[in-house]
Amino acid sequence: EVQLVESGGGLVQAGGSLRLSCAASGFNFDDYAIGWFRQAPGNEREGVSSISNSLGTTYYADSMKGRFTISSDNAKNTVYLQMNSLKPEDTAVYYCAADSRLKYGSTWYKARGYDYWGQGTQVTVSS
Repeated sequence: EVQLVESGGGLVQAGGSLRLSCAASGFNFDDYAIGWFRQAPGNEREGVSSISNSLGTTYYADSMKGRFTISSDNAKNTVYLQMNSLKPEDTAVYYCAADSRLKYGSTWYKARGYDYWGQGTQVTVSS
């Protein structure tokens, strides 16, 4: 059974940092793309970042470049999202997702391209 469990969310002041974790099980971690998405109330789910260990590639949404860093610890089957310089507009529920299909610049941010999802973790950034 595929499982994705997010953790690390919380309340932080603007300018602060958080590190989210996505612990994966039930599939061959090395062969899957792992993506981070977020959804604020009233908004669509949007792609934040993605990592493909098999391709050695990472992708970021433009508004996250330079502030967020995605990384993978294959020994722990865990993907991290380090979020720095957080802004109130980063407030959302953050989800990790996994998919066996390769992801490229034109596809990584499409939520429908991921088959497996975690339950999400709330990130709240106060001003």
